[in-house]
Amino acid sequence: MSTGRRPEGEHGTSTGRRPEGEHEVEGLAFRDEGEAEQEAPPPPRRPRTRRLTWPRLTVLPAFLVLLLLATWLWFDQADLDTISENALSGGQVSKALWQHVKLTAISTVLVLVIAIPLGILLTRPAFGRATPLAMTIANMGQATPAIGLLALLVIWLGTGTKAALIGIVVYAVLPVLANTIAGLRANDPTLLEAARGIGMSPLGVLARVELPLAVPLILAGVRTALVLNVGTATLATFGGGGGLGSLITTGITTQRMPVLVLGSVLTVALALLVDWLASLAEVLLRPRGLEAGR
Repeated sequence: MSTGRRPEGEHGTSTGRRPEGEHEVEGLAFRDEGEAEQEAPPPPRRPRTRRLTWPRLTVLPAFLVLLLLATWLWFDQADLDTISENALSGGQVSKALWQHVKLTAISTVLVLVIAIPLGILLTRPAFGRATPLAMTIANMGQATPAIGLLALLVIWLGTGTKAALIGIVVYAVLPVLANTIAGLRANDPTLLEAARGIGMSPLGVLARVELPLAVPLILAGVRTALVLNVGTATLATFGGGGGLGSLITTGITTQRMPVLVLGSVLTVALALLVDWLASLAEVLLRPRGLEAGR
């Protein structure tokens, strides 16, 4: 006589209870798709990569320390005559270095104040037609030999720091302006449209979507401009702007190798230090979401 029970293991357990999420249709067992997806383990999260590694933090500073130490040891053994001592005494080296740092810092700030807002403006639809003209002027500023540009500014404005700063700024505007325009134009239009679709204002889209996505390219242009400013500032001495160029020109005109070497080594060390600091800022200021491997 049949009891009406199904054999154990045919469509479930011996108790007749099915696992959670499973149901029977015409004698066949099915499992809900949504339940199966919920029970699936989450994909493993990739480990977050470190932005700053020990080689990036230590290699270049160690090289600069060794370079300056070797220069100091060479000077300690060098036989300086009266002309060399006069050129290097009285705090003239520290004064020239401080003038060079000020010229570089002020000119870089002016470049950022001019180039980044102008790049943003030229990527707006209302001012897009002016982009070729602005880029042509910026290209002319960098294509002109720096010493010739400085000479023209000295004739117009006279000698002093003002002419030197204008010359440095004109020479360094192009990389920041070009990278700002390229970075903003490289943004995915679908992301911008999505931001507008959720109710963001044009200013909000610019500040929270466009500029963060363009940060890597903009920072690369700033880094290039910084190194250009350090090199161009050596020519400020011809316009009465001071800087490390005064040591270099003094060493050349008086044929004193120690003075020339000191001015050249300090200029190279300052350029490498500025480039290293700019590379750290480029890494730290890059949005986390743009990093690969996150």
